[in-house]
Amino acid sequence: MALSVEDRFALEDLLAAYAWALDTGDVEGLVACFTSDARMVEEVFEEPDIWEGHDGIRGIAEHYRNAEGFPGRQHHVSQVQYMPQEDGTVKMRSFAFVTECAGDTPFDLRFVGYYEDHAMKGEDGRWRLHRRVARLWDGEILKNFPGRGQWTPRKRPASLIIKR
Repeated sequence: MALSVEDRFALEDLLAAYAWALDTGDVEGLVACFTSDARMVEEVFEEPDIWEGHDGIRGIAEHYRNAEGFPGRQHHVSQVQYMPQEDGTVKMRSFAFVTECAGDTPFDLRFVGYYEDHAMKGEDGRWRLHRRVARLWDGEILKNFPGRGQWTPRKRPASLIIKR
């Protein structure tokens, strides 16, 4: 199935809006990027973090907005692949990098991974994320390399412990 140029640009805008909202502490801007029944999963640390619905997305936004080590981070998304589905939704996958722009240069690279997304167009014509999974660049994605393909759980730094 083909994806129109207009839809592709709108999806690019959605991914940019997500990053800008998260990295600037815009809680309601982040919520607006998701469907009301959205599910976001961060499979990064020992136990995955799962956020559901607008209340869950609001929770992750508030968490990062108030996490001591988070301000100054920038999420970068590149090389997005768009996979239109027969039902009119679009699955996407992309590389993700997070830099920490605090203190003196050189700045730190805090995260290297990828997103797997599933976006839906609402009745208002706007694209929103329905499902988003963030993963580190290891595990199953590297299974074609000898000796790779196993996920190594990471210990969560104290500054990113989620209080619910």
